[in-house]
Amino acid sequence: MANLAAIDKAEKSKAPIDVVSAFLANTAKDSVEHAANRLVSADATYVSLNFENPELQQIEPWTGTRKGRQIYIDTFSNVGTYWDINDFAVTDIFGDGEKVAVFGSFTYTSVGVGNRFTSPFSILAKVVDGKIVYFQFMEDTYASAKSFRVRGEWVIQSTKGGKVFGVGVK
Repeated sequence: MANLAAIDKAEKSKAPIDVVSAFLANTAKDSVEHAANRLVSADATYVSLNFENPELQQIEPWTGTRKGRQIYIDTFSNVGTYWDINDFAVTDIFGDGEKVAVFGSFTYTSVGVGNRFTSPFSILAKVVDGKIVYFQFMEDTYASAKSFRVRGEWVIQSTKGGKVFGVGVK
């Protein structure tokens, strides 16, 4: 359900923190399109987890750098399709001019597999004339991708000549 009061406040104040807060308060599947249409610039940039990683895009198709309001709608709608959102909490939000930094944590459970994880998150957003024009979302990408894991193991060697070990063994 949309938090229209937050959107109205953001549109009146045009304050970057109000705009980003209102958008985050309206990222559920049933409200994100309305919020994006009112609070996100038509040509806004969205960076999800990395700048471009084709392998990760096979697991989480919304990752990478994209432009346009629709990617905001698609990304946040997909979150609600791929995971049950158990908790999403902003712990800190502050701004400097057009820039806003957000920190918090969330707990999601993958719909397909039932794996639950908790991750910190951070956002760097830029707001111009009351519209989000840039939004970079970072999380524990390993944990989010791993939430879809059914089976398999990685064999790791993190340093030259270092110990070889397996991860992902159940």
